[in-house]
Amino acid sequence: MVGRLAAIALGLGCMASATWAQQTPAELAVAAGAPPAPKNWHVPHTAWGDPDLTGTWPLEFLSTRPERAANLGNKRYWTDQEYKKLLAAGPGFGGSYEAELKANEIGSGHWTEAGHPLKLTSLIIEPANGRYPPLTAEGKARQAQMHSSWSQQTFDSIADFNTLDRCLSRGLPTSMTPFPYNNGLRVFQAPGYVVIQLELIHETRIIPLDGRTAPPAAIRSYMGSSRGHWEGDTLVIDTTNFNGLPPMNLVGPGGLQLPTSPREHVVERLTPTGPDTIYYEATVEDPGVFTAPFKLGFPWHRDDKYKLYEYACHEGNTIVQNYIHATSPRFAAQRTATLAAENKVP
Repeated sequence: MVGRLAAIALGLGCMASATWAQQTPAELAVAAGAPPAPKNWHVPHTAWGDPDLTGTWPLEFLSTRPERAANLGNKRYWTDQEYKKLLAAGPGFGGSYEAELKANEIGSGHWTEAGHPLKLTSLIIEPANGRYPPLTAEGKARQAQMHSSWSQQTFDSIADFNTLDRCLSRGLPTSMTPFPYNNGLRVFQAPGYVVIQLELIHETRIIPLDGRTAPPAAIRSYMGSSRGHWEGDTLVIDTTNFNGLPPMNLVGPGGLQLPTSPREHVVERLTPTGPDTIYYEATVEDPGVFTAPFKLGFPWHRDDKYKLYEYACHEGNTIVQNYIHATSPRFAAQRTATLAAENKVP
């Protein structure tokens, strides 16, 4: 009986996946909470004939996390009633800005930009459970070697910090998902190019559309090398040549870090679905880390009033050095001498 129930559940999950696969990007965007396009709306085009994606599209939906809670199973969307409660409850991340002002203090309420949840229960839409696939043996070995400012107490070298700690990069696809702050994203276009500017961490993706091949395999970077082309009104971006150094996921207190590898391959699809909506998908394969691919899928909402500011990270680039000098056993004698000297100051 248990086996039969499991088979029925699996069959229903496959049927649901097949139904979602048959939906258009516009239908998927509306199901995730985006407004439907006006009747007779058509995708605008640039002066040189490409679909026009330009604008500011901040990723302000932190409260919709990449990975679905395990207890939700294959539940892809909140019900209308559940979604209304989520919206009424507010962001639910960080402290309250108003409460901190009243207490004359500054905390997470001043810098967390939670935004509003999507109707999705997770940004991962495949596999059906909305969760990262299991790790390979190589992935587990890479995970065991990961370090960050959230996981360490003692810092001996820069290898004890991840690329986010060092203000280098969030990598892909993480850079295309929400963060607690600085979620600005702008799209620019010119003949033969699409450019995606990211507020965090001050990176700009320059994507050629002229059919050029990827660089030689020896040339690798944090964000990889992107090549784009149009399929109708959809921009398809194929990215390879990663260096495997950024983490796959946002790392925070108690968070389980997931690695990437140089074998990572990301294919993104950006489809305009309304005057102020783009449906975004990213299929991620990394056979060096995961036993199967996974897909992200969610709508972007235009907000051209959103202002992007310089993301200078830690001023003077001194924080990593200070962590090492303050905690590493190598500098214990120096710290003792410094403290002794400070105690003698009148």
